[in-house]
Amino acid sequence: MLRRLHLHSTHKTIPAPRLTSLFFLFLSLSNHGNFVKAHVFIYAGCSQEKYEPNSPFEGNHNSLLSSIFSSSSQASYNSFAIGNGSSTPPEGICYGLYQCRGDLRTADCSRCIESAVNQISLVCPYSYGAALQLEGCFVRYEHIDFLGRLDTSLRYKKCSRSVNNDVEFFKRRDDVLADLTVAMGFKVSSSGSVEGYAQCLGDLSSSDCSACLAAAVAQLKNLCGSAAAADVYLGQCYARYWASGYYDRSSGSEKGWEETI
Repeated sequence: MLRRLHLHSTHKTIPAPRLTSLFFLFLSLSNHGNFVKAHVFIYAGCSQEKYEPNSPFEGNHNSLLSSIFSSSSQASYNSFAIGNGSSTPPEGICYGLYQCRGDLRTADCSRCIESAVNQISLVCPYSYGAALQLEGCFVRYEHIDFLGRLDTSLRYKKCSRSVNNDVEFFKRRDDVLADLTVAMGFKVSSSGSVEGYAQCLGDLSSSDCSACLAAAVAQLKNLCGSAAAADVYLGQCYARYWASGYYDRSSGSEKGWEETI
């Protein structure tokens, strides 16, 4: 049975395809032109269900976040099931993962994850499930096992102003997007004046990653049309493209961008 999301940015409701309802919060991207601004906030989502202080879940949740931060100094992706296989009741088990963007150095990855871990508890206090996406990394946890389960539902999109009657741009864009659909993990692509990159979460199989990226690219075309630059984040992957130099030409307020979920 579908639950509903309240979009704090638009005050509208839409059906959510997952069992855990998420309230999505959005802030505008700032200084997007800096490719490695890993800490910039993209979106966050929190479950409606809350856990009690001092409950078994709280202890496992805290252990999970600590494990995520510790692991990020060694690896760009990891997943965890804290309390699984122990005497912990099912509602006390905490599943989670993190992932950094594939081009980040280990030190930058760890700093990004530290920021995400600190923010997720502030944005989603006592939530049984939460996800937080920064420019350079992603953290998610749940009290149900979501690991390895394909999710292509739309989480966030951002479309720039349109480019009209530029046949060469659209050809180059389509070349980049076609290349991104065959990414395994993280991939950067460019064609002429257009650049882009895409990434799947590390818990996906190769076939599910391909399916997710195909869905993300289709959303980019359907939702952002003739945009000079666009971002789409789905449940387990994201894709982005832009005209070379576009972010350098954008103002600090990035006028002309449209952000929705």
